Amino acid sequence: MSLLSLPSRFAVLPILLALVLFGAARAETSDVEITWRLLDYIAVDYAGAVSHGAVSSPSEYAEQSEFAATVASKLAALPPKPERQALLTEAAHLQHAIADKADAEQVAAITHGLAAALLAAYPVPLAPNKAPDFARGATLFGQNCAACHGEAGDGHGPDAVKLDTPPIAFTDAGRARQRSVFGFYQVITQGLDGTAMPSFDSLSTDDRWALALYAGHFAFSDAAAGEGKRLWKKDPSLHRLIPDLKTLVDTTPAALAGKIGQDQADALTAYLRRHPDVVGQQTGFLSLVRGGLAESLATYRAGDRQRAGELALFAYLDGFEPIEPSLAARDRTLMERIEDAMGEYRAAIQSGERANALADRVQVLDGLLDDAAAALSPGAASGLSTFLGAATILLREGLEALLIVVAMIAFLRKAERMEVMPYVHAGWIGALAAGLLTWVVATWVIGISGASRELTEGFGSVFAAVVLLSVGIWMHGKAQADQWQHYIREKVAKALSGRSAWLLFGLAFIIVYREVFETILFYAALWSQGNGGAILAGALSACAALAVIAWAMLRYSRRLPIGKFFTYSSWLMAVLTVVLAGKGIAALQEAGIVSIAPLRSVPRISLVGLFPTTQTVAAQVLMIAALAIGFALNRRKSA
Repeated sequence: MSLLSLPSRFAVLPILLALVLFGAARAETSDVEITWRLLDYIAVDYAGAVSHGAVSSPSEYAEQSEFAATVASKLAALPPKPERQALLTEAAHLQHAIADKADAEQVAAITHGLAAALLAAYPVPLAPNKAPDFARGATLFGQNCAACHGEAGDGHGPDAVKLDTPPIAFTDAGRARQRSVFGFYQVITQGLDGTAMPSFDSLSTDDRWALALYAGHFAFSDAAAGEGKRLWKKDPSLHRLIPDLKTLVDTTPAALAGKIGQDQADALTAYLRRHPDVVGQQTGFLSLVRGGLAESLATYRAGDRQRAGELALFAYLDGFEPIEPSLAARDRTLMERIEDAMGEYRAAIQSGERANALADRVQVLDGLLDDAAAALSPGAASGLSTFLGAATILLREGLEALLIVVAMIAFLRKAERMEVMPYVHAGWIGALAAGLLTWVVATWVIGISGASRELTEGFGSVFAAVVLLSVGIWMHGKAQADQWQHYIREKVAKALSGRSAWLLFGLAFIIVYREVFETILFYAALWSQGNGGAILAGALSACAALAVIAWAMLRYSRRLPIGKFFTYSSWLMAVLTVVLAGKGIAALQEAGIVSIAPLRSVPRISLVGLFPTTQTVAAQVLMIAALAIGFALNRRKSA
């Protein structure tokens, strides 16, 4: 009698079938990986076989021809798919190119295209599940690779002289630019036939990715990595080129150079291969916030309150500030909640709050940052949300400047001082030009740090508030006069001296530049998320709305009696003075210049410059008091 009963035999059949299918799938994956690796070698090594249409190394050329033939045979053996015939056609094209001794760039383009098409048709795992640990890669390299490849990756390890085939020099920039991290991973996983390079399949997947990333960094210097860090932080468009880990490990520096130039490609490669955790534009910055807060809390527990405060400030300026525009465009309420919570955390450090209470604050912030990660995910951005974000941003930032500039223009028209008008126009036009220059410099020369942004907004707002305070009180005083025409003829001409004209220029410039500066940052963040058509549509819609508002204000102001005009203008200036005072102090708080004392009973209404801190409220109260005193004195003089 058989050891297996009939029912048990039937029960075993699905298991056997699964094992067969798994074996077939594994074999297919292995063949695809081998074929991809052969294509990678051709792309990297063909330049050493052919130069200027002639064979420079017969042995290398023979190997390249053999690899190309093997690629064709491997592709032919793959399971039938509609895409396979196109792959075979491209493989034949590659063989002909090698036979014709085509230049290296042409062969590299063919191989890279064929490799990409292969993985699209026959997918295999191409990316790590999480950011590889660079430090772990360094340890693994020292343990497993340095003996042959050398500690510096130059191929001069102590055991290199014993090998028939010299170890690869990872420091060779020409080769490194043609090789992706995935290429290194494949070699580490499978080994290299005909050489002393063994398979490290016994290592975990995470360890192999860490080792691959480390092996791929040697050709790109630490100095280049520093430049790459600067580029990554200042240019959101680069985040679109490398949006995730899959793109990072699959992209060769040569392919990246075709989009941004070789120097920038080398710098970016140097930085990202050392810091893969920053990939994913928003995820990386949020990780920086979390890490900064954790370090701040640990430092606080150790008794160093000052350093803990500095680390908390750095977490905000270097981690949260760069993504603030993006988050504000997606979920402004959430952005403000995080901003307030981080300010309160810094204030709690300053006041000496218990460490456990600080830990609770960090836990709350972790939850808010999780919400931010969800809001900033690529799938969260729709065309409609991008359109509304672009329109709202420009309308909000532009309206404040528009109110002041239009009020100045209307005033000069009322006073019949058209010769002073060019100063105002020069101010706001100069601000637009300076904003454009700022964008150019920030894109190609230097980055705009979080501190720089907040300082620009803060000091610009405070300066404008002080100027508007004096202008508002002055206009209110003139609103109390009885004989307007006499005043215009004799007083305004004297008041609008050369010095006053330049003051109008400065006010128009500061007010407009402040808003342009802010808008540039918001739009750069939006542009990095795609949906360019929606952004342009939103911007044009906002411009149209602002134009209508400007037209209506100028038209209505012409019909106003001059007394009422001065009265309404003085109150407008008064309101904007209070608003800008609050915004200016809030920005200086975020930059770490002004301390923070939270006021939980005060709501946050950023539109009117109201923020829940003692310092911002005090600044607004001070401005209200100054305005009240000024207006009261004006009334007493006119009585």
